[in-house]
Amino acid sequence: MAIYTDDLLSRDRDPGLGCAERFDRHRGPVTCVAGIPGTHTAVTAGYDSAVGYVDLEQGQIELLGYHRHLVNRIVVNEHGNRAASCSSDYTIVLWDLETRRPLRTLRGHWDDVEDFAFVDDDTGISVARDHRVFIWDLRTGAVRRILQEHEKDVLAVEYAKGRIYSSGDDMTLRQWDLQSGELLRTWGPFEEETDTCAIDSLNDRVVLGADDGCMRIFDSGTGEAITTIRAHGSGIKKIAVSPTSGDILSAAYDQRILVWGAASFDLKVELDRHPAVWERSFNWSPDGAKILAGTFDGTVLLWDAYSGRRLAEMGRQGGVPGNACFNDVSSDSTGNMAIVSDDGLLRLARLNPVEAKWTGAVVPRSGRVLMNSVTLDDGRGVVVAGAHDQTLHIFRIKDQGIEDERDVSLQEGPVNCVRVAHIPGSGDEAFVACYSGAILRVALDGDIRGRIRVHEGAVKALRIHPRRPVGVSCGADGLLLSWDFDGRLLARFHGHTAIVDDVDLDPSGELIASVSRDFTLKVYDQESGRMRHSIALGHQSPKSVLFWNSDTAVVGNYWGYLLHVDLRSEKVARRKIAENGISALSRSGDYLVAVSYDGTVSLVSPVDLAVVRTLRAMVQKLAVHDVTDTA
Repeated sequence: MAIYTDDLLSRDRDPGLGCAERFDRHRGPVTCVAGIPGTHTAVTAGYDSAVGYVDLEQGQIELLGYHRHLVNRIVVNEHGNRAASCSSDYTIVLWDLETRRPLRTLRGHWDDVEDFAFVDDDTGISVARDHRVFIWDLRTGAVRRILQEHEKDVLAVEYAKGRIYSSGDDMTLRQWDLQSGELLRTWGPFEEETDTCAIDSLNDRVVLGADDGCMRIFDSGTGEAITTIRAHGSGIKKIAVSPTSGDILSAAYDQRILVWGAASFDLKVELDRHPAVWERSFNWSPDGAKILAGTFDGTVLLWDAYSGRRLAEMGRQGGVPGNACFNDVSSDSTGNMAIVSDDGLLRLARLNPVEAKWTGAVVPRSGRVLMNSVTLDDGRGVVVAGAHDQTLHIFRIKDQGIEDERDVSLQEGPVNCVRVAHIPGSGDEAFVACYSGAILRVALDGDIRGRIRVHEGAVKALRIHPRRPVGVSCGADGLLLSWDFDGRLLARFHGHTAIVDDVDLDPSGELIASVSRDFTLKVYDQESGRMRHSIALGHQSPKSVLFWNSDTAVVGNYWGYLLHVDLRSEKVARRKIAENGISALSRSGDYLVAVSYDGTVSLVSPVDLAVVRTLRAMVQKLAVHDVTDTA
């Protein structure tokens, strides 16, 4: 049975609660924790745009400053006196760790900067979703060279012994010569995306982690394959090599964090689990004795590297743990809605022109784990939510609340989207978009009735036709597809050149709207597949789309803007309504509902994007000067 908690509601009724007067933890997922050599301290990066500094002995976290957008990674040089933070605001900030102040902002990338590596005091290397590798002069901020052989987003970079190593969404691992910029070697393309790589300088090896759960280890000198380890049952999101032993850490979406021996490649230890751990955030301490990571709760974790025992969690929790960074919303026509967030809670609310109140909060029986997706179907009397731990939670609506929870373990990676449909002869089913690339058909009694496999990568979103047994879906593979309920592929909608983040059908079901990291909104005829519109949205990545009517689409982007797109004129009007990304949009009578990663829910007029009423669960950012204003 679900747990209903009054303290969760009391926090959310007060918009000031959930935000301390001083920075004592990140107010969003911690993307990276990097130890500072010769000290018991570390620096942190987060989706709240913050860069932090943590005392690992005292457990205290302080704020160094904010980027203008998400911070994806932070690294420290070998001397421990410099750090570099990489952001989705397209910049890298260099930090003086002795004064704890920013030194310089590096500008040149035109998309999210994902990783950085120090060569020495004068030289650094960055990679970004603009497909490019930059070599920087750190003293002047000038770009020395740009390497452009990658065909898709570059997500990881490492440096050792005059060689650069980079990997990403084009399913390759590449080796470059630092001095000449020459591409020396390409491993792959493999069959899965290669999000993470690491260098074992002690043994002259490079280690690659991929979405098939395998680690591939190569000789960095000859390029020969040494071994492949089937390490995980889901995509590997971080590989890290111990600087003192060469042991390999792997972190994946199966929620297992493993350490492998450098000599035998045998499994040495599995780290104690934490339900909110963020797999991408892991690092070894500089002395190899500890392992550091961050959580979706905004805290920092510390393990003993030899035993796997968790030693500490840093970041004040207060009365209620977690951060209300909203990931999805589903609303009915009168303003009743269900909302899911990074803190693993399912919140119920009522928001319309005359009411704005929280009406309930639920902790699933299986525990508090980040939830990405939700659908409220009042016609069928259900709320269905999907979680990061590959679990689907099914609730029945009763007396303006929910009960009778049923949990379904899917084993297909994190759940990205869920919708409910009626199947003649079969009853009501949930269609579930999964990170593995599968779309699952799940009966509302919990029975898994089928798997639709039409995508080549993570399925980001799906929608169900209002009258026909047809679905449309989009993915990290850049595909936009339609299919029938038996899993037959009906059509491919061509045109996007990058990850497609969201899709929607107009109320008639005849038109499809999709938004992508190629910065466009595209509209297609559902039946013929013909593209009707391709509209540039500016150079800020879109995240969500709602097809209001056949002439109007509304887009939410990662920078907190709503965009009103008039399809007749192809004119775009925009309005900023949040301090972080607009993660999801939902229809509610004559209005739309927008939720943001900053903890706000907004009732919005679809005509002029005016905000009519709001609910707030937290305040994410303190009022401080952002750090990208440095020279």
